[in-house]
Amino acid sequence: MMISREELRDSARKGLGSDGLAPDPVASWDRLVDMGWFALAVPEELGGLGLGAEALAAVHVELGRALVPGAAIAQMAAIEVLCAAPDFADRAALIPAAVAGERIGLSLDAPGRPATGCVIDADQVRQLLLVSPQRIALAPVLGATMVPTWDETRRLGDVAIGAETVIAAGDAARGLYDLATTRVLLALAADAVGGAAAALAMTVDYLKTRRQFDRPLALFQALKHRVADCQIALVAAEALLWSRAAAPLTVAMAGALKARATTMFRDVAEEAVQLHGGIGLTAEHPCHLFLKRAFLDAALAGDADHWNAVAGQSALALVQPAS
Repeated sequence: MMISREELRDSARKGLGSDGLAPDPVASWDRLVDMGWFALAVPEELGGLGLGAEALAAVHVELGRALVPGAAIAQMAAIEVLCAAPDFADRAALIPAAVAGERIGLSLDAPGRPATGCVIDADQVRQLLLVSPQRIALAPVLGATMVPTWDETRRLGDVAIGAETVIAAGDAARGLYDLATTRVLLALAADAVGGAAAALAMTVDYLKTRRQFDRPLALFQALKHRVADCQIALVAAEALLWSRAAAPLTVAMAGALKARATTMFRDVAEEAVQLHGGIGLTAEHPCHLFLKRAFLDAALAGDADHWNAVAGQSALALVQPAS
C-alpha cells in the first residue's frame, strides 16, 4: 500500500484537529488505535501497512504539533522490534495485541540509568521490552512508581519486572538495538519539528494581532528578525528530517538529527514565550506546554551533548589512519 507523506500528515492533522493541544490521554490513545497508526510499520504479511521510516516521521510530526500525550513513540518502536525479531513464543499474539493498543514499554540501554527506569506511562504498561546491543528481552511488569515530571504530556515512572525472556542475542540483538534506537531518535526529531512549527505559527498569529504604539507587533523590525531566525532554523531541521527519513540511517546519524531538531525546538519554544510577552509566562497560555515538551524531547534517549560527541567520534574514525 502506497501512502504519501502529505496524505499521512493530512489524515493525522484532521484526526487530531478537534481535540486541541495536549488532549485527553485515553481518548488520544484510542484515536491512535482507531486510525491504525500502530500498524504503520508492521509488514503486510503480519497484517500491517508495511510503511517505512518516512511514514512514521510524518505521523510523529503531527503528534508533536498537537502535543499528543502518551507513549506512542515507544509503542511504535517496540512493535517494529517485535516484528523484526526472530520468532518466539507468543509473538504471533503479542504483535496484534500491541497494534490494538495493549501497552508495551520500551527501555533502551543507556549508561548510568537502570533498565527499568524512565518508562513512559509506566503504570499502564503490561510488558517491558528491554533493548541493549547484547540482548533483547521481554519481561512482565509487576508494578510501577511514577515520578514527577515537568512535561505532563509524558508521564515517567520506574517499573518492577518479573523473569525476563530473551528473544534475541548477539548480532541479531545488535541489529534490533540499532533499529529501535534509530526509530526512537527519528520520532523524537519529528516530534520536535512538529512542536516547533506549531509554537512558531502560534507566535506569528499573536504578533499579527497584538498592538503596541498603535501598530501590530509583527511590524517591528527587531521582532521580525527574531521570527525569521526561528523560521530558518525550523526549515533547516525539517529538511534534515526528511532527508534522513528517506535514506538508510545509522545510530550516529539519527542521534545528530535528534540533537539538531530538539535543540531547535527548545530555542523556538523559548522565543515563543518571550515574544508573547507577559502572557507567555502564564500557565493559562499554551506556550509553557511547548517549552516543557521541548526540554523533555531534548533529554529523552540521550541529550545533544551525547549525540554530538557520538557524531564527532564517528567523523574522526573516518579520517584517522588505522593503527
